[in-house]
Amino acid sequence: MPLMSPDLPSPLPWSELARPLARAEDALARLDERLRASPIREGWISRTHFVDAAAALWIEGQLVHIEDLVLHDAGKDVRTPTHELTRAHAVLRARRRIADGAPGWALSRAGIETLRGRAGRADATRPEFGEPEPVDDEGIDFEPPIASNDELSELFASLDAAIAHTDQTLAGERRQRASPAGERDPLIYDLDWDEDARLAEWRVVVDRTRDLPPTLAAAIVHEAWTRIEPLQHALGLGRLLAGSLLRERGKTQVHLPCLAEGAKAVPRERRRSRDASARLVVELDAIAEAAEQGLKQHDRWLLARTLLLRKLEGRRSTSRLPELIEFVISRPLVSAGMIAKRLDVTPRAAQNLVAELGLREATGRGRYRAWGVL
Repeated sequence: MPLMSPDLPSPLPWSELARPLARAEDALARLDERLRASPIREGWISRTHFVDAAAALWIEGQLVHIEDLVLHDAGKDVRTPTHELTRAHAVLRARRRIADGAPGWALSRAGIETLRGRAGRADATRPEFGEPEPVDDEGIDFEPPIASNDELSELFASLDAAIAHTDQTLAGERRQRASPAGERDPLIYDLDWDEDARLAEWRVVVDRTRDLPPTLAAAIVHEAWTRIEPLQHALGLGRLLAGSLLRERGKTQVHLPCLAEGAKAVPRERRRSRDASARLVVELDAIAEAAEQGLKQHDRWLLARTLLLRKLEGRRSTSRLPELIEFVISRPLVSAGMIAKRLDVTPRAAQNLVAELGLREATGRGRYRAWGVL
């Protein structure tokens, strides 16, 4: 078989890869089978999206609190979002898009073009990485309100534009006005960086892994992404695509692996090894760690749900507490506003429900409080 990548050994060192490969394969299979019939499968998937998005930033040396990410995603920020927070939210959106799509969608040409922000509006709701979609003459990606002579409407429109402009700037997605030549800002992009050629080179590596075990193929594909660096602004996308490859090739069928969370458990010195064989072993260890941590988290959250369900004994059949329990399990943190929106109750009623369940208050604040389990 030809070289998978110029940086990888040929032939592959099977004696070094056999043990970590078997461990990763077994761990992934156990987790996927556990989730298949789990009553908290959807909650586990929803919660781990947040966990993996925060881990993607952690690996890059940027700290994002999961609580802040949850509140930002729900539109309940208690402070101005930071640059790191908006980047983590971009990873979160990409994970959801990949997890909700068909198993092979993310690795298809249309999928990658959507994730890098170059697909048409009919194919994607908004870009996750790379350049934003074509914008209006002012460089602001939003739908303008219906024209009106009402001064109040004009004021709201200008406020919406300012907010949209700020969000794009914080997320690193701001660019100069679109031009026919598609020019990029040289302060943001390396103009000599040929993303299309690099993506084509990476796709060759993906194609050459067709006959390999899916877990080893995912390790090679992410290692190649790290070395080739196809896209200049695509934090965490390589690991998401490697996880998508595991779904496409049938290794996981009910979940998208949290490879960034698994990589956190591997020391940085090992992740940056100069030896190509050692880096492949690290990739396999990260996959195994992700699955093993996923199993532990699943059992903890399932136990928490079981204990909460015991508090429903003697409750009337119309109680909203069962819905609240499922919602709490699906989020690392919930606020009164989030509960009120999800259950269609008032914020005061949401706080009463929280008190009945005895959820743990996580913020230590008197206002803008939030609750969670574990």
